[in-house]
Amino acid sequence: MIIDTHVHIGEMLGFSLTEEDVLYSMQRYKIDFSLVSNIESAEFDHEGNIIPEEYQVSQIESNKKVLEFARINPEKIGALIWAKTFSEYPDKDLISLIEENREYIYGLKIHPFHSKVAPDDVKMEQWYKLCEKYDLPVVSHTGGCEEALSIHMYNAAKKHPNISFVMVHMDLGSDNKDAVALLGKLPNLYGDTTWVSTQSTLSAVKKWGSEKMLFGSDNPIDGKDTYLCNRTGDRSLYQQYFNELKAVLADDDYENIMYKNAKRIFKISDSVIAKTE
Repeated sequence: MIIDTHVHIGEMLGFSLTEEDVLYSMQRYKIDFSLVSNIESAEFDHEGNIIPEEYQVSQIESNKKVLEFARINPEKIGALIWAKTFSEYPDKDLISLIEENREYIYGLKIHPFHSKVAPDDVKMEQWYKLCEKYDLPVVSHTGGCEEALSIHMYNAAKKHPNISFVMVHMDLGSDNKDAVALLGKLPNLYGDTTWVSTQSTLSAVKKWGSEKMLFGSDNPIDGKDTYLCNRTGDRSLYQQYFNELKAVLADDDYENIMYKNAKRIFKISDSVIAKTE
């Protein structure tokens, strides 16, 4: 079994990530369940400039799309609510959306790089109250700017021990050593494998055990065959996770990373998942 905890849909910032590509790739590469968020909640572009108002999508509209995707495919797709933490807040409309669709929602997604709000910023407290009330883990991009450094996730996790926090990318573009070092300091802090080398994942497992890492990919960021190759046709990093990593880890450790930790942290029931043939 494989659960991918970091998958996207939406059109924003030059990306066009379709529901069709997600479902195709899951079937083609035997992914049993995906946790999906909508990139249309992004507030700042890749250069740190705020996206013009006419191109902004409200968090209600953005999250309605991913919830509908999950509602139609509940045995394959779980929704992560992407919070626009810079310009919006958890108002009554968002709370109603969560309450009405709780069975399809598995966590809260934040993106400090595309919102310019660090996880330990005081503005985040209103969001963490929501997470505690509805028992939602927090999934956050790390890396690329000051607000997104993993230390800010650590600070937030330390302050909120009843919430699980997942450091996506483990400081994207780095050697991951700072994020790996933080993993073992708190029981509610985890990492994911999105664009993280298998060497860094093995280092995390050696230091802290296999219960601290989850499989994630950014699928379908490189197209419908993201799991196989990148946009230039080179072999995907994720082929190493499907093949080489499996060969060097004990079965229990490999299964923890690829699906068991996700089931535990996001409370994904066996009865929900339709096994991919």
